[in-house]
Amino acid sequence: MASLGHRVFLAGRVGKDPFAELALSRVREVGVDLRHLQEDPEHTTSSVLILVVPGGERAMVSAEGASRHLDPSLFKPRFLDQADAVVLSAYALVGGPSRSYAVEVLEAARKREMPIFADLGTGAVRAAGGELLKHLRGVSWLLMNQNELLALTGATSLSEGVERLRKEGFHRLAIKVGAMGSIVVTPEGEELLEPFPMEDIVDSTGAGDAYTAAFVHALLQGKKPQEAGRLANLAGALAATGLGAQGRLVTLEDLEVAAG
Repeated sequence: MASLGHRVFLAGRVGKDPFAELALSRVREVGVDLRHLQEDPEHTTSSVLILVVPGGERAMVSAEGASRHLDPSLFKPRFLDQADAVVLSAYALVGGPSRSYAVEVLEAARKREMPIFADLGTGAVRAAGGELLKHLRGVSWLLMNQNELLALTGATSLSEGVERLRKEGFHRLAIKVGAMGSIVVTPEGEELLEPFPMEDIVDSTGAGDAYTAAFVHALLQGKKPQEAGRLANLAGALAATGLGAQGRLVTLEDLEVAAG
């Protein structure tokens, strides 16, 4: 989001260890505001070991750490006064103090009628399942991939999964479907948006985060959901041409080239 020109406040928690500096180095470089970042005196910075195979696919082994211990007593609703939207990782809702923090943020954002974008994750869905939906009712958009959709709803097909979420009250969805692109669901219908083929795909780590950033950016700029989905497809594809989650940050120039 910051590399697309937004002023971004990051609410998170890191340990007092070298991993914290490594994790935050690129974040600082692009100007993310870290005034709401907490430092944990006891737990190490959360980490994920990512094994990448030829073609860019990966397997991940995560180690819980400081991020699960985000202290809710340090959140104040006024923190949202300078924000236009909230982008929430569902991992914050898995458990521990971070869940309480996230719930308070969601409540404060709903009272302000702010747009809320909830980005699911495979690990979060596996750990919390349908419990996530209880906390996410009323959010503006749910973003996920096809595997997360099926796991979350217990459905055997994408259409069934979408219908189950509709019945739960979620009518705006962005669903990444791998090589097929993504599906954008609105109250008016749904549309499959073609992917942007890219050469030299090396690592899909961070592609979903790039998709989310571009999707949120486009909607905040007043674009229609379908156009937001197309730009998000491009952002995800570009992110996969760099190594690591922050190896290829997408810029406004990237999106402008696509729009042209």
